[in-house]
Amino acid sequence: MPKSEKQKLKLLYIMQYLMEKTDENHIVTTTELIDYLASNGITAERKSIYTDIDLLIDYGLDIVKVKGRPAGYQLVSRQFELAELKLLVDAVQASKFITSKKSRELIGKLETLCSKKEARQLHRQVVVTNRTKAVNENIYYNVDQIYSAIAENVKIRFLYFEWNVKKEMQLRHDGAYYEVSPWLLTWDDDNYYLIAYDDESRMIKHYRVDKMLKLSLSEKVRQGKEQFENFDIAAYSKKTFGMFAGEEKMVTLSCEKNLIGVIIDRFGNEVSLREGEEGYILARVKVAVSRQFFGWLTGLGDAVTMIGPKETVEEYRSYLEEILRNYSK
Repeated sequence: MPKSEKQKLKLLYIMQYLMEKTDENHIVTTTELIDYLASNGITAERKSIYTDIDLLIDYGLDIVKVKGRPAGYQLVSRQFELAELKLLVDAVQASKFITSKKSRELIGKLETLCSKKEARQLHRQVVVTNRTKAVNENIYYNVDQIYSAIAENVKIRFLYFEWNVKKEMQLRHDGAYYEVSPWLLTWDDDNYYLIAYDDESRMIKHYRVDKMLKLSLSEKVRQGKEQFENFDIAAYSKKTFGMFAGEEKMVTLSCEKNLIGVIIDRFGNEVSLREGEEGYILARVKVAVSRQFFGWLTGLGDAVTMIGPKETVEEYRSYLEEILRNYSK
C-alpha cells in the first residue's frame, strides 16, 4: 500500500489503539501513539496527533485529555461498561445450550469491547467457571435456520437424538425426520427450546434445539396459526416443568406461608392465593402433570401438600410409593 494511502488510515489506527490500550485507569501518551503509528508504517508529528484526537472527540468518542506527567489520553466510556460485559460473559458461561468452543469464541468477541487490561478480568471470570455445556456445535446455525423458517413462513425438517447408555447420540423416531411448523424459540430450564406445531398429531410440541441434527427448511407452508394466535409462552413455561409435557390440570396446593415467594417465583404474580389453615395458604395453579412436576413437589417436602384434584393426588401417591419400593428392597 502506498504511503499516501496508509496515511489515510491514521485516524482508524489511533482509535483502535485507544480502544485496546486505554480505559478509566490507563492512558497512552502522544509519544506512544507516534511509535505505534510508525510501527504500522505511518508517520506522524505531535501537532497532527493533537488534531486527530480533537477529530475523534468531535466524532463522538469519549476521550479525556489527561494533563500532568505523563500527559496523555484515555477512552473513558464505551458501548458496554465492564460490569455489563461481566454479566454477558457469565450468561454465556451459564448457558448449557452453548458449547464450550462457542462460549470461548463469543467471550473472545466480548473481550474486544473493552481494553486489553480490562479483558483480563473477563478472562479470569471464565477460568473459575466450570459448568456442564452442550456438545452440539450446530446450535447457532439451528437457531438461525429456525428464525429464517419463521420469517419465510415454512416448516422445518430435522433429526432428533437422545443419549444411550454408552453416551452416544441415538436418533429418535427410528431415525426418521421430524417435520414441524416452528413458531417460537424460548430459553427455559437452562436450555433453548423450539415451540412448534405438529399438524400430524395436531398438537403444540417443544424440542431441545441442541438435540436437533441436519436441520433444513421445507418448502411447505407452516401450520398452526390459529393455535398460536393467543399463545402465552410465559404461561406455557410456568406450567411445563423442565419442558416435560403432560396433561394440563388445575391443582390446589396447601403451602406453609413462608413458601409464598417460591410459589410466586414458579407460577407468577397472577397465581390464585387464599388463606388456608393457620400458617398455611392455598394456591390454585395450572400445571402440566408430569413426573417432573411431582419431582418439584417432592423437593419441597412436607411444607407443601397437594389436596386436589383427587385423581392427581392419587397419581402423586403412586409416584411416591413407586420410589419407596425401590428403596425397600
